[in-house]
Parts: sequence; C-alpha cells; structure tokens
Amino acid sequence: MPLGILEYRKLEHVPGTSPLSEVGRSDAEIAQGIDPSLLKHDPSGNVVLVPQPSESPNDPLNWPRWKKEMFTVAIAYGCGCVGAVGPLLTSAFVPLAESWNVPLSRFTLGVNGSCIVAIAVGSIFFNTLAVKIGKRPVYLISSVGLFVGCFWAAEAKSFASLSAARAITGLCMAPMEALVPASIADIWFVHERGYRTAIFNLGVLGGINLASPIAGAVIQYSSYHTCLLAMGAAFVVQTILTFFFMPESAFHRTGALNIDSGNHRVEVEGAGEKGAAVEHRDDAGGAPAVAADNGSNDVPLTWAQEMMPYSGYWDRVSFWRTLLQPFFMLASPIVIWATLLFTTCISWLVLISITLSQIFSAPPYNFSVSAVGATNVSSFVATLLATAVAGPAIDGVVKIMARKNGGTFEPEFRLPIMVTYLMFTATGFFAWGQSLYNQDAWAIPIIVCMGLINFGVQLGTTGVVAYVADSHRMQAAEAFAAMNFIKNMFAFGMTFYANDWIAVQGVRDCFFVIGGITAAATLTTIPMYVFGKKARGFTAKHRLVKWIVE
Repeated sequence: MPLGILEYRKLEHVPGTSPLSEVGRSDAEIAQGIDPSLLKHDPSGNVVLVPQPSESPNDPLNWPRWKKEMFTVAIAYGCGCVGAVGPLLTSAFVPLAESWNVPLSRFTLGVNGSCIVAIAVGSIFFNTLAVKIGKRPVYLISSVGLFVGCFWAAEAKSFASLSAARAITGLCMAPMEALVPASIADIWFVHERGYRTAIFNLGVLGGINLASPIAGAVIQYSSYHTCLLAMGAAFVVQTILTFFFMPESAFHRTGALNIDSGNHRVEVEGAGEKGAAVEHRDDAGGAPAVAADNGSNDVPLTWAQEMMPYSGYWDRVSFWRTLLQPFFMLASPIVIWATLLFTTCISWLVLISITLSQIFSAPPYNFSVSAVGATNVSSFVATLLATAVAGPAIDGVVKIMARKNGGTFEPEFRLPIMVTYLMFTATGFFAWGQSLYNQDAWAIPIIVCMGLINFGVQLGTTGVVAYVADSHRMQAAEAFAAMNFIKNMFAFGMTFYANDWIAVQGVRDCFFVIGGITAAATLTTIPMYVFGKKARGFTAKHRLVKWIVE
C-alpha cells in the first residue's frame, strides 16, 4: 500500500506506475528482468526518464532543450490568445446588447454560447484529425481559422453574422484546449510535465483574465471592432509562432522500453501489433537484450522538412472509430473524476466572466466598461503567483513522494495539490457571494475573492491535467477531447441561465451553491487517491478504453 494507495494485484504491471528515482531501491527493482543499464536517465543520473525515449534523433523526447522550451512558449502564447477570445467582450455585454437591440441573455447566448458549443464539437473533430494525421496540420489550420473568425466578427453587419463568426472562432479554439496536454506529454518527461502543464494553464487562464482589462479599455475608448481586429492580429502572430516553433510532436516510437503504460513491467514500443514484452537471451555472461529495432539508423530531419505543414504522419486506426474513442474514455474512472473536477474548475470561471458586467455595471458599483474589464487584473496576478509555485508544489511533491515510495512513481502523487483547490477556490466562491451581497468595497470581491479563486484553479487544474496524462499516456489526446467536450457543453448550458440565475436567486445564494458543489467535487479526490491504482488496473485489465480502436 504505497503511501495510502491501494494496490491492484491482478496485473503484472499497472499502467502509469513507473520507476522515477533510484534512491532507496536496488537496480533489480527498477525494471525486473532487464539489464538496468538499458534504462535512460536525466543528466543528473538519479531520475529515470519516463517515458523512455527511443534512439531516434527525430523522437520528440530527444529534442534539444531549447526546442522543447520554444515549443512550450508557442503553446503558452497560443493558449493565452485562445483564452482571451471567450471573455473578450464580456465587460461590455450590457451596452453591446443594447446597441444590437437584443436581450442580454440572447446576446450572451449568441456571442459566447455559440463559441463555447463550437469548442465542444471541435474538441472531438480536431482530436480525431490529430490522431489520424498528426497535430501540426491541425494546429496550423486552426490558427488560420482563428484570425479569419476574429476579422469576420469585427466586420459583421448583423447579429446572426456575429454569432456565426464567433462559432467559427470557437471551433478553431478547440485544438489549443484539447490537444495541448497531449502535446506536452509528447515532448516532456513525467518529472517535467507538472510545471509545463502549469504554463499551459497560465496561458489559458492568463488570457481569460487579461482579456477583459485590455478589451474593456479598448472598447470604451475606441470600439469593439478595434478589439476584434487586434485579437485577429494576435492570432496572425500565433500562426507564425506555430509554423516556426511547433513541429510535429506525434511520433511512432519503436524500440523504446515502455516502463509505464503497458501491462508488463517492461515492454518494447512498436514491437508488434500491440507491443511486446522484453525478450530474454541467456548468453553466457550477457544481459537480457531488447528484441526490437532501436531506430538508431534514422536520419535526422532537416529544418526544411520539419517546417513542412504535414510531416507524413499517418495512423492506421479508423477515422470513425477514433471519432468515437473520446467517449469510450469515459469508461475510465480516472477520466470521469477528472471531467468532474475539470468542469467545475473552469466552468464557474466562465459563469463569473459572463456576469461581471451585470454585477459591476449596476449599483452600488456603477463601473464603466473599462473598470469592469479591470476587475480581472487580480485574477491574472493570482494565476501568475500560482504558476511560480507550481514547480515545487507539483513536480517537487511528486519527486519527494516517489523517493518515500522506494523510488516508484504513482500518478496519484499528483493529487495532493487538490487541497489548494478546496482551500482557496471553494472558500473564494463563498466569500465572493457574501461580499457582493454585503456590497463590500470593490477591493474585497475583486482583489481578495477573485484572487483566491484563481490561485486555487491554476494549481487544481494543473494537478487534474497532469494526473490524466500520467494515467493514460497513450490515450491522453482522447481523454482531454472528452473532458473538453463535456466541460464546454456544461458551460454552454450555463449561458442560458447564468444571468437570470443571479437576477432571480441573488448573487449570494448563487455562489453559495457553486461553492458547495466545488467543495463536494473536490472531496472526491480522497477516494480517487486511495482507489486510483485499482481503477487504473481494472481499466487496463478489462481493456475498457481500448477495444474500439483495435
């Protein structure tokens, strides 16, 4: 029972469990039945690389550090732009609804609702394309669609045209939400993913939080047309960054030792249809050998080849089966739990964003459009602070717990960070509702309460995303597609009733309900931690999320 996690003994190896540190264990325990000298380590020599890279120079796990970091920078910028699209106009919803001569609820549904539901659909469609042809062409196509959608919205002459432009934009936002966690898993090792996942979340949440302050001022002193044109220009820059710094990260790895995602302690990726265990050869005085081509003869791709929009990557799996695969990921208890937490983490922020104008444009605050937008500055600062502590709080805790567990990593070691979501975010929602009910000075709800909410959300979502990536490395893209689909459909549903909910029930009762739901959902982390390994083992043994694509 490693640190309170129940074992699953019906499989030789539970996917997700892997050696991470050699401290406190013998070499024989690291990967039984294989010469430990075959395992690759980080430069310090103390951390086992998970997943194990192949010998191919084209393997994204073998990319030089600068290339990985620039890939991450391009992701962060793209996610920031995508995060900004949703709340771009929210600070001016009330006056904009009046100028278009439509009710506030209908305006919210047309401008944000169409965008959100399109993201949900795009998560499934673009994930299928990415699995089939690789991620780079999907990122490039969607980047072009993003600036086209923003320029279209800026020049829309009717409310129907504006709503359609926002729907196209939402469709093209999906890859930057659904595919990025899988891309992070493509190029970064387990002990490095937590911080990079936090950077991804910083991009998304930073975009959400900075959009309103900047857009609010632009709308007030210029127009919403200027705001949308500037957003389109930002996506032109994103397209350039994507082209130059985001080469294809999908890779058919062969010959690499699989020590984390298979049902055996050690398997060889690409050795046969479903992967094969290590073959033993009893040579006199020789160590067990790996029976697979290690890919060492691969010729490194040139820069021009990497810059091609399509790398030639192709997966033999059926397109239609891949389209359905995300929904079968919901057979995994890990994905079900993560969907619950991910939905509550993000969707309540959407609700706040679409009700800010309603709350702060009215008495006693009577904020201008730019002032309503500026309310999100504290949220950005809180998210930035949470990112700064994400490394030691997530990756650092994982390394410590792995050492205490005899050098073995369990994905459940990502879950202790969820205590911050309970402490800060749930508390922040209760305080937000009460302070607005009391009509406290604006600094209380805006600086204190929104700061607490966003600090917890940044760390909480990072823990959830990293846990899913570690538990389902081979199906990470499908898992996040399912999670994003459900999260966005839930958020879409909120656009029908969010403004009316606050108007009818009152802001305190509304956010007390939200705080209670958040606390209850977060407490499910306790049984997930205890029974998570059993859930991973049961899912793998019964092939609950694999049979449809095989």
